[in-house]
Amino acid sequence: MASRQCYHCKQWIDDAEDHDCWTTTEAALTKDLSEDLRDAWERLRDTAVEFGDQRIYASHHSIMFARKACYFFVRPRLKFLEVCVFLRRPLKSTLVVRADATSKTKYFNLIRIRHRDEVESPFTDWLQEAYALEDQPKPAEPKRKARVPVKKKRPRPAARARRRR
Repeated sequence: MASRQCYHCKQWIDDAEDHDCWTTTEAALTKDLSEDLRDAWERLRDTAVEFGDQRIYASHHSIMFARKACYFFVRPRLKFLEVCVFLRRPLKSTLVVRADATSKTKYFNLIRIRHRDEVESPFTDWLQEAYALEDQPKPAEPKRKARVPVKKKRPRPAARARRRR
């Protein structure tokens, strides 16, 4: 029987065999969490579920929370949960590790959660705001000024003569 080597995991697979080395689950990503982080994760997930209808799925090293598009995701780490929240503004708080633009209208805000007690206001308010973004109309993009073609000046005859020398 013919076989092939997976480009990603380098495992040899028979052609008739199904193979998906990218599949992961929430349980697989959260199995090694400490007790404090597991409690924080469970509270975070329960809080997000209360917002309403959404899709929660694992993708590579992250657990995504999405409606039409992902509004936040969690990367479980050994010492903290790294939460990335997508908003229309950068957050200015001591809880935010980093904030930067992802597009013309959205910013990502990285927050580190180390304990269950950190999953409360204002953090939960930011998650709620991110969830509600899809219900709001997209902001109008700023109008660009029309480019005016610049006429190139012709060199004066004296300047041409100097160049020829």
